[in-house]
Amino acid sequence: MIVEQFFEDYEVGFERRTFGRTITEADIVLHAGQTGDFFPHHMDAEWCATQPFQQRIAHGTLVFSVGIGLTASTINSRAISYGYDRLRFVRPVFIADTITTTARIAEKRDDPKRATHGIVVEAITIANQRRETVLACEHLYLVERRQAAP
Repeated sequence: MIVEQFFEDYEVGFERRTFGRTITEADIVLHAGQTGDFFPHHMDAEWCATQPFQQRIAHGTLVFSVGIGLTASTINSRAISYGYDRLRFVRPVFIADTITTTARIAEKRDDPKRATHGIVVEAITIANQRRETVLACEHLYLVERRQAAP
């Protein structure tokens, strides 16, 4: 869906939650191939059995990519992703875990470079099926204003 939401339209506290997505072994293998990260924590089931987690874990970057992808259901023609801050891998994600993403508008502020735009900060929390946080970050959007700031 395409929307036109200006900076002024965003409300701090507004929250949305995605549907779930189960992480599969195929996801992990494909991500390893795409990134070149064949670290044994992700790829070697026998070695992982000797480690504290006892099983393979998904790449943090895979969890991030899938979790953020889950939020991409609406395109705002007045905004563009400006990047991510404070990214943390809080808990491991295992094969067959199902993740969901909650995005909450945490802050709005002026853009120091452009009076015609503002920055909207979305607090992202990705959780597993037990509702335990597995990843947290801030997604920054550069959003057009209806009227330039003074």
